[in-house]
Amino acid sequence: MAASLGSKLRVLQPVIGKQNFPNLSVTRLVSSSPPQQDISEGWLRKLLVRKIEPTKESHSRMLSDKEVIYALHTHNIRPDSIDKYLSNYQENVNLIHSKQSELKCELVGSWVVEVGDLDQALHLWQYTGGFERVDRAQVILSQHADYQRLLKERGNFLRSRHLQYLLAFSYWPQILKRDPSNKYEIRSYSLKPGTMIEWGNNWARAINHRRSNDEAFAGFFSQIGRLYNVHHIWCIPGYKDLQSRKEIRESAWRSPGWDECVAYTVPLIREMHCRILNPTSFSPTQ
Repeated sequence: MAASLGSKLRVLQPVIGKQNFPNLSVTRLVSSSPPQQDISEGWLRKLLVRKIEPTKESHSRMLSDKEVIYALHTHNIRPDSIDKYLSNYQENVNLIHSKQSELKCELVGSWVVEVGDLDQALHLWQYTGGFERVDRAQVILSQHADYQRLLKERGNFLRSRHLQYLLAFSYWPQILKRDPSNKYEIRSYSLKPGTMIEWGNNWARAINHRRSNDEAFAGFFSQIGRLYNVHHIWCIPGYKDLQSRKEIRESAWRSPGWDECVAYTVPLIREMHCRILNPTSFSPTQ
């Protein structure tokens, strides 16, 4: 039986469409199927294990072509201190924006979690000028008395916090601030090391399948913090309840090519979770 099964394993090398990423070799394991059968169609296409070819260029340079750094602050708030925390952070935002010409830093979005990790806030900041600008901003703020006062006060309202520095995927649309009122969803993925290029190769094609149903707000991958993390943020106009979310996501499966993206990328994921977000009153995007 083992010899018979082994004789039916075949290795194929399909051609991948041209992208701004390295060519990926594809290994398919195929069980009993006649030699004349076209195994490039149907469920067999979903049995994929892709391998990344060696490269002399860093993956981040292939996936992102911008000298813009994003900082995602995740704050877990004490349940009895949410209002005090939000007031503190709004003052923090106003202070930083008052020095924007010097810091080259601005808030892109600010949200509190409605479904998922409750009593949690997420703040997305953008630095123009690469990590040199991030370093410079940290030096300036470390010497600013009011900023340090707010930082110390905020510690009384938090249970824990986490910071990631991110780069934006180059194939996602440019971030546009939305008018009221919308809900947002952030889908976060922990990928297997070495699979970021393949993720980008698939999503560069798949992102178009979702634009007709909801809006791609931002897509990032981590540089510092928890590595091999990907965050996709969706902004859905008129997204009022969980039932509308269900209908929107089901409609995505009717888009040609969406099922293929899912089949190719699911094997790359180690862990994933989603959170439904509401913008804070001071969020630049609503």
